[in-house]
Amino acid sequence: MFKPFRFIDKHEIECRALNILEGMARSPKYNLTFPLDSSRVAEFLGLDVVWDSIPSDEEGQIAARILPLERLIEINDEIPQLQSGFGESTIAHEIGHWVLHIDIAAADRLSRLHAKGVRIATGPLLCRSASHLEGMEWQAQYFASCLLMPQFALHSRCEGRDLTRWPTLYAIAQEFGVTISNLVHRLKDLNWIEIPPNSRTIYRKQLDVA
Repeated sequence: MFKPFRFIDKHEIECRALNILEGMARSPKYNLTFPLDSSRVAEFLGLDVVWDSIPSDEEGQIAARILPLERLIEINDEIPQLQSGFGESTIAHEIGHWVLHIDIAAADRLSRLHAKGVRIATGPLLCRSASHLEGMEWQAQYFASCLLMPQFALHSRCEGRDLTRWPTLYAIAQEFGVTISNLVHRLKDLNWIEIPPNSRTIYRKQLDVA
């Protein structure tokens, strides 16, 4: 049910996120606006999102988990850092795992078997924290950035604004409902801004839309 890890390049991840946004935009039920409500994206994909207490295990605290058979994303409401912009990013991160790393057809087959009384042991997909950004965790986090801050929307909000000023970046981050750190990483990754190491000086670069 969980796909084996494979390398997925940034372009493919961004396209997967964009496909979802385009699907929502075509649906009369969903009004694609920003800041994006990640819970509405989950609903569009047939997923439920709940905030609940998730007990720690032997490896420590669990930020969120996906229960594939129930098509359910659980966010740990005992972690204060997951509120506000972190919360939207966490839900989008879990959606990234659902899209990229879970065999949805296999999960649906197992769900049908369970409904008929055939029990097959399955476990949840666990997420620890934003600091575990290797392999699948990095892919899910990059997906979240592409989903919450797609290039077309960023270009619309950034064009004509001075991206070398921190107040401007904070304002844009608020407009997208993300943290300033998430926005800065996204703009740097797109090569729209540059910030030298150990510096607070921002340099503007060319805005291009792929």
